[in-house]
Parts: sequence; structure tokens; C-alpha cells
Amino acid sequence: MVPGIKSFIGTILIIVIVIAYALLATTFASLLLGTAPWWVHLLYFFLTGLLWILPAMLIIKWMAGSKPRS
Repeated sequence: MVPGIKSFIGTILIIVIVIAYALLATTFASLLLGTAPWWVHLLYFFLTGLLWILPAMLIIKWMAGSKPRS
């Protein structure tokens, strides 16, 4: 695949995944963690804040592709 198209598709995927993930994580927190103690909120948002990095990392790796050998 052409690198420019790969970068464009990867960028769109990352944007869509991050927005959808943020909406889901915030909705879940609003619905179920309303009466939870502060430390549960802290732990939840810390973990969910790090969790979106995994799919983004895979997409970026795919976008970079394999380097040609010289």
C-alpha cells in the first residue's frame, strides 16, 4: 500500500478509536462510578487513560510498515 494512504487511514483510525474509547470510558464512569470513593475514580481514570495506547501503538506500527533493507 502507498505510504501516504497508509498514514491517512491510520490517522483516521486513531482519531475514531480515541473518540469512541473516550466516550465509552466516560459514559461507563458516569453511570457506574458515581458513588464510588475517590481512589476508585483515580484508579479507573489512570487505567483507562493508559489503555487506549495499546491499539494506537498497533496502528502506528502498521503505518510505519517494514523498512526496506539497504
